[in-house]
Amino acid sequence: MPSQTEIFQKVSATLVDALNVEPDEITPASTLQGDLKAESIDFLDIVFRLEREFGIKIPRNELFPESIFQGDPEFVQNGKVTQKGLDELRQKMPFADLSKFEKNPEVSAISDLFTVDMITKYIAGKLNGAPAR
Repeated sequence: MPSQTEIFQKVSATLVDALNVEPDEITPASTLQGDLKAESIDFLDIVFRLEREFGIKIPRNELFPESIFQGDPEFVQNGKVTQKGLDELRQKMPFADLSKFEKNPEVSAISDLFTVDMITKYIAGKLNGAPAR
């Protein structure tokens, strides 16, 4: 079983390849879109590369849930994520740190949840046999 550090290193290497960034640009707190300039098309590539690198299957919508981003009125109103939306994020992304986001749940800030650390925790959970949600 690889350690968190080993997983982080592999995730970092994957992101360097996928996003054409320098290794020193990647920290656990780096956000995929804000810091590393990933675009939505890059997410599919990242998932594919992670699956290959770690020998795991990442179900569609599990690592990057789309329902929230599509502005479903149950989950998003007036540019903010609703309580139901927050519950959905918590359920779909148990590996993400929502503490800061919950204080000001702007839809535009959702992308800040997608950090290198979040991906590392997700992969660690998969490798440790955490149940898929």
